[in-house]
Amino acid sequence: MNAIPETPLLSVRDLRVHFSLPGKGLFGKPRTLKAVDGVDFDLFPGETLGIVGESGCGKSTLGRAILQLIPPTAGQVVWLGKDIVGTRDRDLQPLRRDLQIIFQDPLASLNPRMTIGEIIAEPLVTHKADLGKAEIRNRVKTMMARVGLLPQMINRYPHEFSGGQCQRIGIARAMILEPKLIVCDEPVSALDVSIQAQIVNLLQDLQRDFGLSMLFISHDLSVVRHICQRILVLYLGNVMELADRDTIYAAPKHPYTKALISAVPIPDPELERSKERIVLKGDLPSPINPPSGCVFRTRCPFAKEKCATDIPMIETLGPSHQVACHFHGRM
Repeated sequence: MNAIPETPLLSVRDLRVHFSLPGKGLFGKPRTLKAVDGVDFDLFPGETLGIVGESGCGKSTLGRAILQLIPPTAGQVVWLGKDIVGTRDRDLQPLRRDLQIIFQDPLASLNPRMTIGEIIAEPLVTHKADLGKAEIRNRVKTMMARVGLLPQMINRYPHEFSGGQCQRIGIARAMILEPKLIVCDEPVSALDVSIQAQIVNLLQDLQRDFGLSMLFISHDLSVVRHICQRILVLYLGNVMELADRDTIYAAPKHPYTKALISAVPIPDPELERSKERIVLKGDLPSPINPPSGCVFRTRCPFAKEKCATDIPMIETLGPSHQVACHFHGRM
């Protein structure tokens, strides 16, 4: 694995996103939904960091809070040395050129009343108003070809394309300004397996050619293993483990990480039948009323009394390995 530069492009510190909800009944007390509850990590130039976990763990909320699409409740998002939390929309505008997102549902993220040429050109019209129509059209056609779309399709509408093609349109829209960071919010989960591989390979090619950094949000650890250099495991808005890809798959320390990895299918039928499977009991707790102590304890097969009373602190086990578990060395 390539050495990671020392200076991060993005630093997230104690990031929290809490939503206030009305109480139950006429006189019920207001409640708080803790979608993201104290997340820390760094992202380095040219790196892809995977953010994994079950549905409802706060992955998408975390990605949107980093881009300031959702206002964080507390914490820092330091972009190129400057904390952007609380920045006014007008002052955020110049930063939008470098901070882009690819959405999960490719068709729903495209305006059905606009041609794909207009969709891809929209960021240029917004951020580079000095460009003429001919130059914008040339740039759009060039980017369409780069992501695998025929330039002569520029005047067609989104409903005329397949799911994989619509995702390529979304990627072209995100890439047209040549940003420094793209948040990929489960960009292949709605696609067929064969199309998934094409999109993942496309993202890797774009990252190499443009020097991109990416946050790749997914619940599919087989896809994450292919594209990410480091992986952050999120559970109920809390970081359970953070390590480089090889360490996460070869020597996971947190029981939740182990359970996720045990669910990844192995292509070899014999190995698949013989591998140990860790089945978690129960459902994901509500972020409105999370468990005390360690939020994972209600489903953890190794939970002890201490797990119910003490919140586990993040421990550093190596140069790029962190884990939040009281008993990670005794399992």
